[in-house]
Amino acid sequence: MPFRGVAIGRPEEVTHPTAFKAALAELISTLIFVFAGEGSGMAFAKLTSDASTTPAGLVAVALAHGLGLFVAVAVGANISGGHVNPAVTFGALVGGHITLLRGILYWIAQLLGAIVACLLLKFTTGGLSTPIHSVASGMNTGEGVVMEIVITFALIYTVYATAADPKKGDLGTIAPIAIGFIVGANILAAGPFSGGSMNPARSFDPAVVSGDFTDNWVYWVGPLIGGGLAGIVYRGIFIGDDLHVPLPVSDF
Repeated sequence: MPFRGVAIGRPEEVTHPTAFKAALAELISTLIFVFAGEGSGMAFAKLTSDASTTPAGLVAVALAHGLGLFVAVAVGANISGGHVNPAVTFGALVGGHITLLRGILYWIAQLLGAIVACLLLKFTTGGLSTPIHSVASGMNTGEGVVMEIVITFALIYTVYATAADPKKGDLGTIAPIAIGFIVGANILAAGPFSGGSMNPARSFDPAVVSGDFTDNWVYWVGPLIGGGLAGIVYRGIFIGDDLHVPLPVSDF
């Protein structure tokens, strides 16, 4: 099916009260997710001397991210669609499920939610540093970008298959679980290499709070490319224009 391109949207999409509610839901959901995910790494580091390289630390972080995202998506799904991730929003944008104006509103809310979570973690842990994502020793940034493209493609493909596809039927009820599972699995696979971000907000805001932006561009380029490709592929091949319906957000 032909790709129709990105819809700009109308001004009321960012001024209507339901738009504010959706943005607030994204802010809160992202805060919940980042607080649990980032906090799990900080907690494990406090309990061990070398949390970043131990298998137990990797499993703990993957589990916390998976469970946290499951909850964050579930609580935001009926209000904003439960994106919780600029890459998910970008995948929805290029796939025609959200307009550019609403997408920008979501990006702002997601970044604000993540930075509030990191600031709260820094305050409530006695000033501990917020760990950042960076490419592992022995890898170059190009390899890190490709890793993030692959795992983010898997995430947004899962989002489309379980939440956006009009043929999903009862599968939609397990969408938050499936999304949480793929994030946890991807962190187990990619954590020791690229960090397994899949989420620009999850990587950018800890860097803002810590002041360390090493390799941070990787976690914008990789996830946005992966998310965009998944949106184009799933919408173009498996949904098509004739079956296109929006994600569960307020209509304008």
